[in-house]
Amino acid sequence: MSIQTPNIPLLGFAAYSGTGKTTLLEALLPKLTEAGLKIGVLKHAHHNFDVDIPGKDSYRLRKAGASQMLISSRNRHALMTETPDSEAEFEYLLTRFDTQKLDVILVEGCKNIEFPKIELHREEVGKPWLYPNDNNIIAIAADTSVESELPQMSINDLDAIAQFILDYVAKGTTKKVAEAACCDTLSPAFLSVQQGQDKILAEVSAVQLVEPTHIAQSYGRILGHSVASPVNVPQYTNSAMDGFAIRSDDLDRAEYQVVAEILAGYSYDKPLEKGQAVKIMTGAPTPEHADTVVMREQASAEGDMVTFGDAVIKAGQNVRQAGEDLALGQTVFDVGTRIESPEMGMLASLGFEHCDTIRKLKVAVFSTGDEVQAPGTPIKPNSIFDSNRFTIMGLLEKLGCEILDYGIIEDNEQRMVEALEKAATEADLIMTSGGVSVGDADYIKLALDRLGKIDFWRINMRPGRPLAFGKVTGKPFFGLPGNPVAVMVSFINFVEPAIRKMQGEANWQPLKVKAVATEPLRSRQGRTEFSRGVYSVDEHGQLVVKTTGKQGSGILRSMSEANCLIEVSPAVDTVKVGESVTIIPLQGRI
Repeated sequence: MSIQTPNIPLLGFAAYSGTGKTTLLEALLPKLTEAGLKIGVLKHAHHNFDVDIPGKDSYRLRKAGASQMLISSRNRHALMTETPDSEAEFEYLLTRFDTQKLDVILVEGCKNIEFPKIELHREEVGKPWLYPNDNNIIAIAADTSVESELPQMSINDLDAIAQFILDYVAKGTTKKVAEAACCDTLSPAFLSVQQGQDKILAEVSAVQLVEPTHIAQSYGRILGHSVASPVNVPQYTNSAMDGFAIRSDDLDRAEYQVVAEILAGYSYDKPLEKGQAVKIMTGAPTPEHADTVVMREQASAEGDMVTFGDAVIKAGQNVRQAGEDLALGQTVFDVGTRIESPEMGMLASLGFEHCDTIRKLKVAVFSTGDEVQAPGTPIKPNSIFDSNRFTIMGLLEKLGCEILDYGIIEDNEQRMVEALEKAATEADLIMTSGGVSVGDADYIKLALDRLGKIDFWRINMRPGRPLAFGKVTGKPFFGLPGNPVAVMVSFINFVEPAIRKMQGEANWQPLKVKAVATEPLRSRQGRTEFSRGVYSVDEHGQLVVKTTGKQGSGILRSMSEANCLIEVSPAVDTVKVGESVTIIPLQGRI
């Protein structure tokens, strides 16, 4: 069910950090309240924050584990809600206000969400103007003037700004907030990383053909059918350690007669009588009535008699029951499970020689351009070696795809069309790099226009802004950026999730964890920044991270040196030393 935007005026103050939004708002609020306005304020913080004071009862209870902490007094009440998984959506936050008692909601921050805003600008901050790229800005308050039809005020003229707000509230209208927006939502001129992922995943579906695969060749494959256990695991009740098996209804005896020794792979087929014990090895089946095992270290044996001294013996100890791990017919693995070494061992332990897996995904890869030449050939003037194709093939190999290498296609529209038509008949997915920027004049675009529907997107991220995605005669097509690092970052964010869905893998999510920055990280607010990083564990056991150095999108060595991507969200322009940042470990992915 969708959340309804509060039906009162909504007005934001959009500016870069350092412009003085809070100071301005603090000075404006008395003027607005004196004019009779009842005001709600929503402030978006770029980083982690705490409104509670350490040592206070509410702080102690929240830190002890309360996910929601409501504190009330005679004069006010406050609800603090922990949101460790994801930031609260903007629309939801607006519904927390009691709008029956308000005339307007003012928002500090969230400059990338679609709702009316005043841009605050100071030349000394050195940041670019927002209004040329944001049609939600309805006025400007600055220390300089610009050529614009928007109303302009001096950022130091509080009376003029207050009057503009009063006039705005009097009109009583506001634009609808973008659906499901959060304070990290991007400018409407671009797609966010999440929006791009969602659009792509909505367009691809899993390959349906299932084939039997020998367990020895199953690593990395996806199960096409669920697997049920054909046996109980363990198949029989057995000893969990080396020792002596006795009856649980015969624990008070001082000594027992040892009537047999049972090794793994053998059994004692007679029922165990009271007063008797059997020496037993780990994994060996326990005899009938023998349901308790005393470890060897607690036993003292002499001849055919054994005693356990002062050992505390509990009925049923050190015995694994038949079917305790898996019962006959119980589901072991669900359809969509990716088989790795533990799954291979588990399937073999159940007696399976083959399993049903989804057919390997076939991916056609080629490079384009007369300036691109194959490695191992003498370099020509104005040419570059073809690195991106080999990078892509390595990434596909890691995901267990069957790769169809079409090599380098020259700059000829008909040759491009023929290559794409061939790829669409032979492959499940087609991929190339370069020639996808908005301003590019490229033969690949001309060929794509003839064969399919391709969207050329600008993704609000760095590196990797240009991305092409669509269908070529019904087969998904990815056109990745031309810069080597951008190819890998775009593949990780957009191609890999699509491939995993097409392979039939269920419920896959990339691993993201928090680490402490050991150096300052800069970004540009409004876009997602992916820096190449190296994480490690410091002497205190804390996960820490730093960059690999220069972050140019053509520096392929930076990916070779990295063990993670550092993801800086669109709401953040600076991560200071000691602050927490999200990292995406790359082990097993590249």
